Amino acid sequence: MSFFGNKRLIIVLVGLVLLISIVGFTSRERARLTWPEMFFKDVFSVVQGIFYRPAQAVSTFFQEVGDAYNVYEENRALKASLDQYARMTAELHALQAENERLRKLLQAEESLKNSYQLRYAEVVARNPDTWNNVITIDKGLKHGIKKDMAVMTAKGLIGRVQSVANFSATVELLTSYERRDNISATIQTVQTVNGTVTHHPVSGVIEEYDSQERLLVMRKIPWGEKIEPKQQVITSGFGGVIPPNLPVGYVVRVQPDDYGLTQTAYIQPSADFSQLNEVMVVERNFSFSPTGELIPNQPQGQQTALHQQQASQQVGSAARQQAAQQSQPSAASGRGAAPSSGQGSAAAADSGGGQ
Repeated sequence: MSFFGNKRLIIVLVGLVLLISIVGFTSRERARLTWPEMFFKDVFSVVQGIFYRPAQAVSTFFQEVGDAYNVYEENRALKASLDQYARMTAELHALQAENERLRKLLQAEESLKNSYQLRYAEVVARNPDTWNNVITIDKGLKHGIKKDMAVMTAKGLIGRVQSVANFSATVELLTSYERRDNISATIQTVQTVNGTVTHHPVSGVIEEYDSQERLLVMRKIPWGEKIEPKQQVITSGFGGVIPPNLPVGYVVRVQPDDYGLTQTAYIQPSADFSQLNEVMVVERNFSFSPTGELIPNQPQGQQTALHQQQASQQVGSAARQQAAQQSQPSAASGRGAAPSSGQGSAAAADSGGGQ
């Protein structure tokens, strides 16, 4: 039994020696390989080639799937970033446009606040069917808006208040083909007389809007007045509805009317009627009485003081009338003038205290 055990050990040792010898022999630098080495290399290369190509194809497939998923995730992230960038860009442009409009409104307020009372409003509705006719603003009777008040943007006049509700109002635009109210306006011309430059306003009436040329039509301009393009047109205020000195536009061209008695001017509006967002409602600094008399509008504080003074005068007048009525029976009964004098003094004192 021990012999066979020793025999196996001897065989293993001999095998290890041979393997080490072969490894040592084949590891050296040689010009040619032995035929066993070439045989085994050829066999292994063929077998390796058979298994390598499918394994490489499977590995490449899974790698491409992973790459495609990574590209998909990256593309989705880029699209989300692009959408967010587009949204932020749109918001930035909207804020810049709003900032520019508000700056122009502020500049217009600085130039008009000394002459008029301005109320700011936003356009909340504009029907496509009546795009050039009317707009709706978010201010009404509760905010001091009244019918026929002028409405303008920072660039110029756009129309007048047509109707008013408690919290909104409808504005009729200058571009409305249904507009029946004419606007009295003046063209700011410049003349040179004896070397002196003078400003000469030329009156006319804006009667309609040419929708094809997108120009306002100003008629009844006196014949012989020299009108040139690019001269400014402003409201004159003579009509009693629209306040004076509001910018309307600039002259584009002038031509004689059909009868050759007056001139007709075509005016480019200063305001952009395609972009109406924030507007200003202009209140005149005077109004007309029922008899047609011109009445200046008083500031709110002065109006309150005036009402108090009128009330005090009415109270004093009532006190004097009452004293006079009480003095008449006293004088008829012959009781003397002393009580009447005392009552008159009290009435005078009440009257003086009321004022």
